[in-house]
Amino acid sequence: MLVERRRVAIIGAGFAGLGMAIRLRQRGIDDFVVLERAASLGGVWRDNRYPGAACDVPAHLYSYSFEPNPSWTRLFAPQREILAYLERCADKYDVRRHIRFGAGVRSLVFDEDRQVWTITAEGGARLEADVVVCASGLALTQPKLPPIPGLDAFAGAAFHSSRWDHAEPLEGRRVAVVGTGASAIQIVPAIAPRVGKLTVLQRTAPWVLPRPEHEIGPRWHALFERYPASQKALRGAIYALLETFAVGFVVDPRVNRARQRLALRFLEKSVPDASLRAKLTPTFTLGCKRILFSNDYLPALQRPNAEVVTERIARVEGSQIVTDDGARREVDVIVCATGFEAADAQLAFDVVGRAGRSLSDRWAREGASAYLGCTVAGFPNFFMLVGPNTTLGHSSMVYMMESQIAYVLDALAQMREAGVATLEVRREAQERYNARLQERLAKTVWMTGGCASWYVSESGKNTTLWPGFTWEFRLRTRRFDRDAYATEPRRQRRNTTRSTSVS
Repeated sequence: MLVERRRVAIIGAGFAGLGMAIRLRQRGIDDFVVLERAASLGGVWRDNRYPGAACDVPAHLYSYSFEPNPSWTRLFAPQREILAYLERCADKYDVRRHIRFGAGVRSLVFDEDRQVWTITAEGGARLEADVVVCASGLALTQPKLPPIPGLDAFAGAAFHSSRWDHAEPLEGRRVAVVGTGASAIQIVPAIAPRVGKLTVLQRTAPWVLPRPEHEIGPRWHALFERYPASQKALRGAIYALLETFAVGFVVDPRVNRARQRLALRFLEKSVPDASLRAKLTPTFTLGCKRILFSNDYLPALQRPNAEVVTERIARVEGSQIVTDDGARREVDVIVCATGFEAADAQLAFDVVGRAGRSLSDRWAREGASAYLGCTVAGFPNFFMLVGPNTTLGHSSMVYMMESQIAYVLDALAQMREAGVATLEVRREAQERYNARLQERLAKTVWMTGGCASWYVSESGKNTTLWPGFTWEFRLRTRRFDRDAYATEPRRQRRNTTRSTSVS
């Protein structure tokens, strides 16, 4: 039985996977496939369709550097515009024909003798690839449901924000939103005018700063269209401004005191009621959790139909949420805006490398780690985009993705030029890199700011964030550092016939 073989297999058709596919095409590499579990592309921007969904990074930076969009309608683009942007990019660069939809990966196994990855997809379909680029992400893809006793037996409708049930009506109903993070701060203002009663169950008050939001009209569109350099200059200005936040995150948290005072003044001005303001006042250093930007969240909490509850949820009984103080609240709908598995996240499929060793098992023992968030010792020719310790607390993830994409492209070029079959990061290089990474992380606001966040695993290890400026990461990944890798020459192959379809 012939099995299809490709030079490169990309897993995931979100921002990272599409960016990788486009760059391969631009380099003249056409022998690749993109495996996507869903029936359409877009990743998190396909899945997160909750009311009010938008990016919290300005759109002119949260986009590919090689494909500026002069037609964003708002500074912070809504979900539907970002998804439409990705759809246009896939069509413009002719990568849609490379995507296999409904092809969720079940396992990857490296064949040491043949120097090839065997990929098993849904339905038992199999194919082989010399190189695998995993662009499915670790964070913000696996919903995290709260461990509330009785939630699974709730008498009404309950769903995670990233799996929003649009068939469930909210008008005039009693809705409880569990969580006050980045999703909740968008959902609450969007649904507050529609529901009969809104109960926001808050465990920790977030830091909220005013959002410099504004519409971008036709005159700006015409300017950016006619003078692309003007949009590039705006992108650069946004980038520089956001990098200043990193100073207070990774250099000295005291730098953020000015922003903390601004946030407290914003809270005082927005919430006159002292009792409610006390509930909404954070007790940790600004930046320890993700800073939230909103102009309408605090006003929404003061609507006559809104209530902020800070008592811990004890359980769900029938159609009631019961809190630790014994209070019972009747609700029709529970929205879990409780984020995603991140610090303790695993890939959605098993990866088996040399000597039959499982990446999931290793990460379960040691915590997720990689070299430059991209490669792991024992797993040749396996690259990750947005792997461990590449997430940001202050800027655009697209910038990090493009840095890693350039690194992978250079690795492929060096493999071709040197005539090597496999590249594998040396264990000592990976361990040195991560030891230094954790040293830097220990001094950051995320580890010293007095909060419990999704950035940190249950064992107390930050496996999520990049502890530096984004330009530092760009410098580290601008060239593939082959000295950190062991290589193998290509062995004589048997059975090199490639079929045209997966068997």
